[in-house]
Amino acid sequence: MDLLDDPIPGSNTPEFSVSEIAGKVKKLIEGELGWVRIKGEVGRVVLARSGHLYFDLKDDRNVLSCMTWKGQVGDLGTMPEEGMEVVAEGRMTASGFQSKFSLNAQRIAIAGEGALMALLEKRKKALAAEGLFDEGRKQPLPYLPDVIGVVTSLQGAVIRDILHRLRDRFPRKVLIWPVAVQGAACAPEVARAIAGFNALTPGRSMPRPDLLIVARGGGSVEDLWGFNEEVVARAAAASDIPLISAVGHETDTTLIDFVSDRRAPTPTAAAEMAVPVRLELAAWLDGVGARMSGALSTGLQRRDQRLRDIARALPRVDALLDGPRQRLDRAGDKLGPALIAGVQRRRVKLADTAGALRPSGLRRTLETEQRRIEDRSARLAPALQRAIDAKRSALADRIARMRPDALVQDQARKAQALAQLSARLSAAGARQTQTWRTRIETLDRLRETLSYKATLARGYAVVRSGGEIVTTKVAAEAASGLEIEFADGRMKLGGGAARKTKAEPPEQGSLF
Repeated sequence: MDLLDDPIPGSNTPEFSVSEIAGKVKKLIEGELGWVRIKGEVGRVVLARSGHLYFDLKDDRNVLSCMTWKGQVGDLGTMPEEGMEVVAEGRMTASGFQSKFSLNAQRIAIAGEGALMALLEKRKKALAAEGLFDEGRKQPLPYLPDVIGVVTSLQGAVIRDILHRLRDRFPRKVLIWPVAVQGAACAPEVARAIAGFNALTPGRSMPRPDLLIVARGGGSVEDLWGFNEEVVARAAAASDIPLISAVGHETDTTLIDFVSDRRAPTPTAAAEMAVPVRLELAAWLDGVGARMSGALSTGLQRRDQRLRDIARALPRVDALLDGPRQRLDRAGDKLGPALIAGVQRRRVKLADTAGALRPSGLRRTLETEQRRIEDRSARLAPALQRAIDAKRSALADRIARMRPDALVQDQARKAQALAQLSARLSAAGARQTQTWRTRIETLDRLRETLSYKATLARGYAVVRSGGEIVTTKVAAEAASGLEIEFADGRMKLGGGAARKTKAEPPEQGSLF
């Protein structure tokens, strides 16, 4: 027997606890694999109440559990759906509690164009089943919109092409809502832009568009995928404003094309659909005006000829007036005797009536009439009250039947017109005030230029004696004292002494 017994194979291997071996496996997986990209088909998808996302990635032999924490869901790029083939990126990790490893997915992209088209067909069938593609729910485009809203990117040639085409055909007011036109931010920004334009209130300082254009240039299926998102399609379908989709080239088709009110093959074609050609419209109006003038002239000529024909069939004026003239002559002959007879009859009747008048009879008549008036006055107040009650009841019935919708709409239109006139008046007042201010400043600079103070600044002086201007040498020699005004003040000379005086307000005088 050897002095040292042979050890049992493996008896010198260190021992680990379950937690220790689980921690080593976790460190090994996270350290060796790190950041990975895994391609597979999405299986079970669960969005927990806590906001965490759990789903499976599988192929024909194995299944990998994946999770995305609540704070990472917004950055995934694509939300996984069962049956979707994707490429998931993230970090491998292991859970020692259940001895399982999984992928913490932080980005998800659809794997391949075929998978994208399959997903697109699936979404298209679901939206078509809801009736979002029906032609009956689509709105007609306005013939000449006042304001056009454009949802697109400020970079690239799309917005320039649209504005240039609108300016060539019929200039209109354009509101631009800048959005991302590809990438993860595209779909939510486009949906917010469409909803934002619809949320504007007509008549405010920011006008509500009469027509929307959602535009983007051409690109691959991946580049245009933001316009295939369900949130964009539903926002376009819910728009109360007529919407034109102009996404990609003529061969490119996205979901927004099916739900929009009109699809344009290119952004330039969308601008052509939005407005007519101004010159063609003016020519059409000129043609219609010429036709109307011609029709009016022809109608007047036809009616003039008809009037002439009817006039030739009428009898002469003298023949029409012969009978009335004879009747007038006969009546004139009878008028004098009839007037005299009438006056005599009335004179006799007046004498008879005057003879029958007595003061006592008049008093009785007045008393009778006064009693009758008092009786009628007593009955008048209740009758008036009943009439007022009847009319008040009729008025209440009419008020109840009245519908204020037309009044409210008319008031809204007049309020909108008043707001527009007020804005124009304020702008005109501001421009007029600025014009007056500029003119006053110009006149003030001219006054400063023409003032004799500017002449003093160039080295001239004003000489005064006793408040009078001295303009000659003889007057200066005869003066007992002189006062000389320079640009910076006045100085008095007299009695052999000179002293400086404070500058005084400008006066007119001679300059030396």
